Amino acid sequence: MTITGESRNARTRAPAPVPFRPGSILWDTIGLHTSVLAANSAFVLQTMHPSIGTVVDQRSRFRVDPVGRAARSFASVQTWIYGGEEAIEEGLRLREMHKSLSAVDEEGRTHHALSAEPWAWVHLTGFYAAVTAARYFAPAEPTPEEEQQIFDEFMRLGRILRVPERMLPKSIPEYWVYFDDMVENTLVPHRVAHDVLDMLDRVPPGTPALLRPLAAPAGLAAGRLVRFITVGTLPPAARDKLGLSWSRADDRRLRVVCRTIAVTTARLPERLRYMPIAYRARQAARARQRLDQALADRPL
Repeated sequence: MTITGESRNARTRAPAPVPFRPGSILWDTIGLHTSVLAANSAFVLQTMHPSIGTVVDQRSRFRVDPVGRAARSFASVQTWIYGGEEAIEEGLRLREMHKSLSAVDEEGRTHHALSAEPWAWVHLTGFYAAVTAARYFAPAEPTPEEEQQIFDEFMRLGRILRVPERMLPKSIPEYWVYFDDMVENTLVPHRVAHDVLDMLDRVPPGTPALLRPLAAPAGLAAGRLVRFITVGTLPPAARDKLGLSWSRADDRRLRVVCRTIAVTTARLPERLRYMPIAYRARQAARARQRLDQALADRPL
């Protein structure tokens, strides 16, 4: 991404991280179970980056413990949004955890997890996933004003995660120029991305042998659906690089499937629509609001 206009010094002075509170769009959306469906395509995009794919290939347990890895990842993501001051600590913890993560690829090149470009790419694929989730699973596509708010909140989240300020796009058009350039000129059909897709429609490793006959039919059906949504929500250029076929009929089917999921989940109670941390945080925020109102209304 090319920096223009403002001086580099002005661009690199990052505002202090600020925790998220009720009223933000991410507060209302990141904790939804449907957000996971769009997040899978973001993870595939991340592992197509040569550095990320290499480090994940050699240092991650995703092949032997995919469920545990996913649970830890989504718990961390929820902490960024719903953790209050704990979100700031989580951002620091992730930076510290990734300091020692590096790997050497088959051509002898060393890749570091905390290098500016891959660290920023992991975060910035989140905006793509958020916009995609809104387009497929929200009651209506986001308005330009809502999309701008989502963008602003993701840049704010980037500061919680200590993404270098110079790596954060200044506008939505700048973001899409950056995103398209990364997909076209940086991403590769990394074997880790293929492995992630292949594992989506398999019974997870570690499933007890006695449960496999019971888990396999339902698990495989759900996995195929998740894989279908993941492939369908990838950018066409990324699908092409991975050699994944996709037709107009597939696209029509995807929209019907996603609309059905969206309508069905919208009717569920909040405790079933949201992941546990998000649900508890939303409960606590409402209780805090009621307490504040009671204190404001007390006789003096």
